[in-house]
Amino acid sequence: MKITDLLKTKEVTISCELFPPKKGSELKKAHEVVRATAALKPAYISVTYGASGGISEHTVDMANEVQNVNGVTALAHLTCASSGKEKIHQVLKELKEKKIENILALRGDIPEEVDFPLPNQYHHASELMEEIREFGDFCIGGACYPEGHPEAESIDADLDNLKRKVEAGCEFLTTQMFFDNNILYNFLYRALKKNIQVPVIAGIMPVTNVNQIKRITALSGTILPQRFRAIVERFAHEQAALKQAGIAYATDQIIDLIANGVNHVHIYTMNKPDVAGAILKNLSEIYRAE
Repeated sequence: MKITDLLKTKEVTISCELFPPKKGSELKKAHEVVRATAALKPAYISVTYGASGGISEHTVDMANEVQNVNGVTALAHLTCASSGKEKIHQVLKELKEKKIENILALRGDIPEEVDFPLPNQYHHASELMEEIREFGDFCIGGACYPEGHPEAESIDADLDNLKRKVEAGCEFLTTQMFFDNNILYNFLYRALKKNIQVPVIAGIMPVTNVNQIKRITALSGTILPQRFRAIVERFAHEQAALKQAGIAYATDQIIDLIANGVNHVHIYTMNKPDVAGAILKNLSEIYRAE
């Protein structure tokens, strides 16, 4: 099923993100994570392609495990900063062979100590989206940044770039994580003023340990509201308490989003099915997986 068909419904949809293992020896454990996450019956499961400029040789395998083994719609990430056009075409062929028809097209992190772009690379996510569209019959998603892309000159310039993605074939957007819902609501208003009308899925990350917070602030500069900072400061040295508080905070965010008409939520699970499961349990009467 194409994700755009899922997003046409007025029902609440909650999806999850997983990342593939770095080593082939860890693939069996990753498959167990897929099975546990699929058992939660999310609307779909996305599988990342690689972080910090790397690539994953296991994204297609895990997406296949999600969809063709566990029966949940898969969304495969595909980045172009670390892959030449030949590699991109190879992955597209593999996805088509496995009947995986949803792709989240990203530029991705630029690899360190590597010239970018090389002659055989796409410069921007919009160029990758155009190529995927021409390749044929994929549902194409993209990323958006409620607080503005870190490399953008301004929020307005970032929205102009986002509109180029939509014009290039992007059919839905998933937000970077945020911890203040008002930031998302303001972003949605600004996007509509730019006539960006594709569905926007809210990306929520339940923070369950202090190291996560350090990575978040170092990599993305995401604003941490005072209410969130107070929780972290109070429970920083009590792991179980911080985990419980992080789940509660994410649950509260999602409830507020749904109450204000944002019906599509994507949970960045960090490969922790128990955390995603706890959130869905909290939402049992709000989100009912059939």
